Amino acid sequence: MEIRPASTVTELLSAGHLFDAPPREEWAARFLAADGHVLLIAYVDGVPAGFVSGIEMLHPDKGTEMCLYELGVDDPFRRRGIGAALIRALVDVARERGCYDLWVGVERDNEAALATYRSAGATADGEFAMLVWEFGGGSGR
Repeated sequence: MEIRPASTVTELLSAGHLFDAPPREEWAARFLAADGHVLLIAYVDGVPAGFVSGIEMLHPDKGTEMCLYELGVDDPFRRRGIGAALIRALVDVARERGCYDLWVGVERDNEAALATYRSAGATADGEFAMLVWEFGGGSGR
């Protein structure tokens, strides 16, 4: 397995089967061009097998932290440690960029995600509720 950052729109689009919905070229270009956005792709025998994305957030009194935005591993490649390896690679990127932490929100009943995050070194930081303002225009939902 090889993990490397997506650096071109073509590379990101070629991993489109890993996303919830087909990525749009315009959005892929904006994501890759935005400072603080990271998308790592895991390749097995040259085939995109999984990805993780992270977004840096900066606050005047806290510094920079990174949010693990999304993790996806293609069905045939699950339960091989690819998800945990992608998370550890993102943790390394966050440290290299000077982030003070990396966090992820996950549903409490998503046992597979919780097990993957914990196997990559994450610990629970208490409970929280996520509230959303939906404006439409997103993908796949």
